[in-house]
Amino acid sequence: MPRNRSERGSSVVEFTLAGIPAIFLMFSTVQLSMAMWNYHTLTYAVNEVAHYAAVRGQSCSANGNSCGTTVGTLAQQVASSAIGVPADQVEVKFTTASGQVTSCAPLANCYSNATAWPPSTNSDNSTGKNVTVSAKYRFPTFLAMFWPGAGLSKPGTITLTAASTQRVLF
Repeated sequence: MPRNRSERGSSVVEFTLAGIPAIFLMFSTVQLSMAMWNYHTLTYAVNEVAHYAAVRGQSCSANGNSCGTTVGTLAQQVASSAIGVPADQVEVKFTTASGQVTSCAPLANCYSNATAWPPSTNSDNSTGKNVTVSAKYRFPTFLAMFWPGAGLSKPGTITLTAASTQRVLF
């Protein structure tokens, strides 16, 4: 059925009103899904590494065992547990019960660090003391440019943070 002259161009207008927002919604869903995946992965990695450090305190080396760990080993554990999160864009901090902080920014800077952690100073590696592992990752996204006050059409970042505190078990 031939179109009337007054109906010409109506499909372009309909696409503009419905199609463009639908495409934006699809891209937004994908971006937010990727951000949530990275957040969950980072949280999992931090929790695993905090547990890994908590079972390697001073008491685990009793009776000739050598089960201590180093900052480099913990950094590599974070990288291997945080699949899909680029290690060169992650900042990790290892904090002892006394507040001593070992920072890795970016994470790859600590791969060869042979310092024992938790350190034996202030008995930070004794049973019952807390160890905390925290991480920060700046997730690049185009959605940030739509936030109020973000500025003119500049893609930005969302900062994803994760932290886990566990007691040294032995």
